[in-house]
Amino acid sequence: MRRILSAAALCLAATAAGAQSFPVKPLRIVVGYQPGGAADMVTRVVAKGLGERMGQQVVVDNRPGAGGFIANELVANSPPDGYTLLLANSSFAYIPGMFAGTKLKFDTRADFIPVALVATTQNVLVVHPAVPAKSVRELVAIARAHPGKLSYASGGIGGSTHMATELFKSMTKTNILHVPYKGNGPSIVDLMSGQVDMTIAPIPAMLPFISGGARKLRALATTGLKRSAMLPDLPTIADSGVPGYDAGSWYGYMLPAKTPAAIVSTLERDIMAFGNSPQFAEQLKNGVGCEPSVLSSEKFRELIAAETQKWGKIIREAGIKGE
Repeated sequence: MRRILSAAALCLAATAAGAQSFPVKPLRIVVGYQPGGAADMVTRVVAKGLGERMGQQVVVDNRPGAGGFIANELVANSPPDGYTLLLANSSFAYIPGMFAGTKLKFDTRADFIPVALVATTQNVLVVHPAVPAKSVRELVAIARAHPGKLSYASGGIGGSTHMATELFKSMTKTNILHVPYKGNGPSIVDLMSGQVDMTIAPIPAMLPFISGGARKLRALATTGLKRSAMLPDLPTIADSGVPGYDAGSWYGYMLPAKTPAAIVSTLERDIMAFGNSPQFAEQLKNGVGCEPSVLSSEKFRELIAAETQKWGKIIREAGIKGE
């Protein structure tokens, strides 16, 4: 018995020593999207700041394709040693609903440990100038008076613009035709030409078309529970007759399941410390178009659970299926 206890004690001591020395080599953060988008840009800022804090290089590894599934699967099957993290965004919470009954190669609940949330960004509801609505209330009135006549563009089935507008339809009890595109770029082109009537899209993507002298599209409201720092003069949808409406994007980091708790805590501490720094806020403001929004591992887990439930309901109501 004494020998067994000694072996167990040695094992625990080795685990503790390993956690204390972590990290001893470069880390990587896997991003399931092309370079240049918000997820990638947020992660590059975090990677640099985290690397400086931890004294190790943190590499951004872009693995685009299949709506982020390639990156998710890669991290789920990586060694649980803390050296491979996943950038998770809002679409992570759509997966259980969109692929219910489908056999996936990873489980969003069982195969990952949330580490920390770092940033959020709001969307903005915009219409083509030919649409007479000057407010959300007027848009809802038009949609109710003419069911199925208005159309909205999205960047693709199951993307954030699709989900945000389906939530809007559900909460306003309106019938607006969905026109999916392969990316937000093509959808914005057709919106500006009047081929579609409206969209709910990320603020950074829409700013060139709704601000300054050009104003090719009309912005009606933003999608958070409070006004956006990027568009402070616009009301929120929630304050424009749709109380409780909230549809933005969030960005956080995950580790493979079974990563030792001490390593999770180390990464959580350092990511949160950088996320709460003035340096992080300044870099997001100047180059990324997001706002700092830092949550601990436990609070991030709660957010994912709430978002999964919320969007699962919308996905069932709209009959959305993953492709």
